[in-house]
Amino acid sequence: MFNLPIASTWLSALVLLVDLAIRLVVLGVIPGNRRPTTAMAWLLCIFFLPYIGLILFLMFGNFRLSRRRREAQDAVNLRILEGTKNIAALVPEYHGPAWVKSAMELNQNLGYFPALGGNKVQLIEGYQDSLDAMADEVSKATNYVNAEFYIMSSDACTERLFTELEAAAERGVRVRVLFDHIGSLRVPGYRGMIRRLKASQIQWRRMLPLLPVKGQWRRPDLRNHRKILVIDGRVGFTGSQNIIEPSYRKKRNHTVGRKWVELMTRLEGPIVGTLNVMFATDWSAETEESLESQLATYHWDSFASGPLCQVVPSGPGFITENNLRLFNTLLYSAEECITISSPYFVPDDSLLYAITTAAQRGVVVELFVSEVGDQFLVHHAQRSYYEALLRAGVRIFLYPKPLVLHAKHFTVDYDVAVIGSSNMDMRSFSLNLEVTVMMIDSDVVRQMHAVEDHYRSISRELHLEEWVKRPILARYVDNVARLTATLQ
Repeated sequence: MFNLPIASTWLSALVLLVDLAIRLVVLGVIPGNRRPTTAMAWLLCIFFLPYIGLILFLMFGNFRLSRRRREAQDAVNLRILEGTKNIAALVPEYHGPAWVKSAMELNQNLGYFPALGGNKVQLIEGYQDSLDAMADEVSKATNYVNAEFYIMSSDACTERLFTELEAAAERGVRVRVLFDHIGSLRVPGYRGMIRRLKASQIQWRRMLPLLPVKGQWRRPDLRNHRKILVIDGRVGFTGSQNIIEPSYRKKRNHTVGRKWVELMTRLEGPIVGTLNVMFATDWSAETEESLESQLATYHWDSFASGPLCQVVPSGPGFITENNLRLFNTLLYSAEECITISSPYFVPDDSLLYAITTAAQRGVVVELFVSEVGDQFLVHHAQRSYYEALLRAGVRIFLYPKPLVLHAKHFTVDYDVAVIGSSNMDMRSFSLNLEVTVMMIDSDVVRQMHAVEDHYRSISRELHLEEWVKRPILARYVDNVARLTATLQ
């Protein structure tokens, strides 16, 4: 006869054994190839909630792309290396600070792209101004248009750009469009945009699609966060802005007046070919169509005077965290001043030490962040770092709410300006595919200083005396959010 108490005892013992086995196994598995802080966060999660924590780890613990994608990236890297190894004599000799030259060498060793001269750089601060500038250039396209953005939306603000893309495709221009699947899917009106693309002659693909029915599955938060537009290899755009209206089509944002503030850069010259290679790489990954001719689109014959620019690719396809290494190198090299704009500033230990060390050795360090962020956990995780930054001497400026300062750029002394899609957080260093451009030119730095001056004129400086008096509950929420930021 079945004895219920005995069966219950055996079941309880089995549950305890499985629980213990999970804890013992993860102790030896999770720390492998992860930051200690990240490993500890996962271990805490699993020790507190063994079954739920394990399921979350299995879903989100692997931050590598598929083997096919990694092999494709490695193949492209070898082609770039082969195509650039003999151009040393063509690249302008740099006579500035040694640390800048060292940063250029680091970037080329990690991302394979050389620093190229003879470029033109224009920063575009206005939100609609950059959309209009992109539409203007698409209207002049004669050969191809390659567009790649984390979020795309067909709405009133982007209507002209979409119209020009459609018109270009109709007149025989090869128009290719990439957008991140999950990034764009979350925006109202996504299905309408898909219908519009299907009705056009535009070639389009979702990046890193998450479609289990079609066998397309990966860690859901591995995303392609890049923003790139290239027209005919003649002009390119990159920066922080997505192709969407400034309130992201959210009713609540419109109600409270929340708009995103961006900074884009318009580029001409050899650097445009480098951006195009990045697009071609991502297009091949999504379509398996090789854009061989575009992988070789380097205009090596144009090395006239003009800003030196260097593209730095990063993401799960590169195990070296190229953007983080560049940021740390520049921060440790600064001699006079550093000004950073980052919407999501959640640094790992190395970046936190780099920025606080710079301030402690007398470099003037400024950080611009939003007064109120658009993402609850990320914003509170960011706030948990303010005290350490302020105590080290970093000046923190709060961009006025309800605006969201989404621009991603920084300057180092009067020599280097950096702009791109990368935030200064662990997600951008490990999980997102990003594009960063390092620009080495005093005139470009002056342009960016003018943007920073504008931020400073409308922002409020946060002081340590004010910050340490914030409520205990707020401090608690910040610290808990900080823990979740390391779950990678």
